[in-house]
Amino acid sequence: MPENTSFLPDYTATSEENHAYMRQILPLMRRYQIPVDPMNFGVWYHYVAGINVELNKEIDGLINEKALFDAALNMRLYKTYVCTASVVESFENINRNLLRLIAETSLSVNATSEKVIEAGDNFNNKLDALKAEESQQNLKEILLEVILETKQLADISQDLKNKLEDSRKEMDVLRDELMHVKVAANTDSLTGLLNRSGFDTQLNELIENTSIRHVCLAILDIDHFKRVNDGFGHLIGDKVLKYLASILKKHSPEHYHLARYGGEEMAIIMPSTQLTEGFTFMEKIRIVMQDSKLKSNNEAGHLGKITFSAGIAALEETDTPYTIIERTDNALYEAKESGRNKVVTDKHLGSKMLRN
Repeated sequence: MPENTSFLPDYTATSEENHAYMRQILPLMRRYQIPVDPMNFGVWYHYVAGINVELNKEIDGLINEKALFDAALNMRLYKTYVCTASVVESFENINRNLLRLIAETSLSVNATSEKVIEAGDNFNNKLDALKAEESQQNLKEILLEVILETKQLADISQDLKNKLEDSRKEMDVLRDELMHVKVAANTDSLTGLLNRSGFDTQLNELIENTSIRHVCLAILDIDHFKRVNDGFGHLIGDKVLKYLASILKKHSPEHYHLARYGGEEMAIIMPSTQLTEGFTFMEKIRIVMQDSKLKSNNEAGHLGKITFSAGIAALEETDTPYTIIERTDNALYEAKESGRNKVVTDKHLGSKMLRN
């Protein structure tokens, strides 16, 4: 997985999975006559890997309409789903301002440097004149010129100091803007939770930080979410996702990391949390969601009981991001297979295997 050094998404697929994706991506791009460049490849990697549900919906619709995947469409898909347009534009604007600031500061420093060199030459000339001059009146005039040039040099230094201070303040503003862009790049626009890239970054950092003990990961999946979308429409489905996200935000401790993992799946990274604590927390969220009475704004009325299934696992010393996600996913699968609307731990699976 690449290190997260830009605003572009992180990826967690294994080498074998990436090889499988490659075997699908290139034929698809050839079929629709799409140039194989990094930007287009990123779009179709996301499509084949199923990273962004909305991207898949749009591409499927475009394919059904026999749309032409020209340069403009490819760029729009990239900016909308892989690296959002707002992030690209913000980053480009910050980059332009940084380059301008560097150029202006460089010009100010160079101009001041030239004036200081010139002042130094003048001082040397005046020094030579003072040594050779015997007239008191001429000495006084030379000294007045030296004082005047010293004041001018002090003014030049103060001017440079003021410009450098203004540059520092502008750099602070740009740094804050950069931080906001980074946050936006890692935030899911619908729910306000971390997106998959932000989730990957937080999980990687926690796994690499050996000073943090007792980390749990939970992944939850809304039960029969397709029925909600099919029966009430995608706008209502989006409201259900936002409602569940609001419950997570309301009840989660501040040090938990909440993410929209993909589609109707959400994930919670729980630092400094033992498995029993994590299980109790997830049960609390499950009951709150189960007891919620959600309504649509149309004549359809109540949506019925909306529940979720969840899997949870505790981080082990030998875990990688892939292995803890895999164990959590297996626990989620067991929760869905055994009746849904429940929370299952990977330890439960382990004891079940021993009994068998």
